[in-house]
Amino acid sequence: MSLAGTLKARKALKAYQSGKEEEALSLFAEADRAGLDDPKMQLSYATILIRTEHFPEAREHLKKIEKLPGFNKDQKAQLFMYYAVCCYKMGEIEKGIHLLERQHEQQPIGMIYQTLGYLYVEQGSEKAVPYNQEAVEYDDEDSICLDNLAQSYYRVEKNKEAARPWFEKALAQKSNQIDTLWFLSRYDIEEGRVDDAIEKLETALEGRFSVLNHVTKAEVQEELDRLKTLNRNGSEG
Repeated sequence: MSLAGTLKARKALKAYQSGKEEEALSLFAEADRAGLDDPKMQLSYATILIRTEHFPEAREHLKKIEKLPGFNKDQKAQLFMYYAVCCYKMGEIEKGIHLLERQHEQQPIGMIYQTLGYLYVEQGSEKAVPYNQEAVEYDDEDSICLDNLAQSYYRVEKNKEAARPWFEKALAQKSNQIDTLWFLSRYDIEEGRVDDAIEKLETALEGRFSVLNHVTKAEVQEELDRLKTLNRNGSEG
């Protein structure tokens, strides 16, 4: 075990938790060069690379982790999930899906259901609804799987009526889930409840956005500004 690498990695995590992303990345790079051989810490480094959208670097880094001593089955599932996300964000969604399908055959667990289910939606695959139904059967309290099933109906099958109850179930499990709030705000707008839509988008904006969100923070802010302007003009009129 590399003591110097471990100490630098701990400093990197502390920096990231304090919002110092660039410092965290620099410290993790130093830890890696110092021989960091802790799979958990190295996966944390990969996590930060992905969250900061350094996808090529993250993918190359992930290739090294599997060879580390002490690398276990659960970490392997996480590694495959991260690698698939990198593929997807680098324009290779089919490769990412294929990797997760293989992993699902070996170890069908929550994080694989969540990620593969979302990639099926992004791909517009006919597998989206049945797979996400299976995911919900696996864990009917998983807010991400519930949202994935809702998006499968909404985005892939264009069936908003079938999607709505699943969005509502997802929101009941996690009241600040960004994509769920976004899509439910679409129903509010269609039904003339602009204030309700604004409230949902304000809640969404407070959440932590990830690379697997359907909407970006900028898109939510832009829509929120539009609705507030609409409300203001309406009241003035």
